[in-house]
Amino acid sequence: MLRTGGLLLVLDGNSLLHRAYHASDGSLEPAPALRGLIGYLARAAAHLRPDAVLVGFDCPVDSARRTDHPDYKAHRPAKPAELTRQLALAPDLLRAAGVGTVVPPAYEADDVLASSATLARRLGWRSVLMTSDRDAFALIDESTSVLRVRNGGFDRSVLVDHESLPAMYGVRPEQYTDFAALRGDPSDNLPGVRRFGARTAARLLAAFGSVDAAFEADADAVRKIVGDLAAAALSEPTARLVVDRNRSLMRMRRDLPVPSPDSARLPLDYLVIRRALREHGINLGPSLWALTGGDAPAIPAQAEPEPAWAAVLQPRVLRGSMSGRRDPTPGQGALF
Repeated sequence: MLRTGGLLLVLDGNSLLHRAYHASDGSLEPAPALRGLIGYLARAAAHLRPDAVLVGFDCPVDSARRTDHPDYKAHRPAKPAELTRQLALAPDLLRAAGVGTVVPPAYEADDVLASSATLARRLGWRSVLMTSDRDAFALIDESTSVLRVRNGGFDRSVLVDHESLPAMYGVRPEQYTDFAALRGDPSDNLPGVRRFGARTAARLLAAFGSVDAAFEADADAVRKIVGDLAAAALSEPTARLVVDRNRSLMRMRRDLPVPSPDSARLPLDYLVIRRALREHGINLGPSLWALTGGDAPAIPAQAEPEPAWAAVLQPRVLRGSMSGRRDPTPGQGALF
């Protein structure tokens, strides 16, 4: 009988491979972005010690969101040919390595994260969603955290949970989509409501709870919270259209068919993953220990420092071992 529960790590393959590619400028390796993506997975597994892993990718041929809104991401320049090549290779490489991989027709890696977290919660699992996209903050709850990779790589990552998100942005996870809809998202070519930046949006939501409640509130009450200019902008008919469009496009599918965490359990087969990587000129070995069920390597004298967020992990017994946890650092919450 399969045991239930555990920790599921889900990666946004597109966002992390993009970051790995741009961090590898000038590399002589045949597939540095693929190597970087595997490196993200291996390092996150070493620090979090998940029981299962999944990786999601955007559908490369169709987009339901672009069908509904042709301007969605339309401003983005064409990807470099080498990045496109490695993106195309990534799902098959991961599958060959034994990693659960999902490329949903017409949808995106964000939707894989949302659907995986929803399924995990229903089955009694916890999940950590690893991405550089802030939209994933809307998925946070008591069983779901986000490991956000920022500029500077893995060591600059922040682990965000339901307690630390309000301290960072002034909104609760269930308010984050309204917050983002008001503020807009230039990276997706989605302008927000005029006069509404992050601080003004957070003040409005702190006072009224939701943007819909603010739309229905007395005009004087709105002015007292956000000022005359922002209140006037919110009262314009186009404001509702902007918010509705943004929420529709930012809201992630939580019902896509994704593998059960039980089907994506670790460990991976060491020889299988090594063989799959070598076919692309990637030579990794000891760093894969957390994925393949090995023991942590001895720490050398000049050890690479832990990322700051690793200090917030709490002790969990995993396969007979103990991972140390310390008190949360300011601005970060404990993992679950």
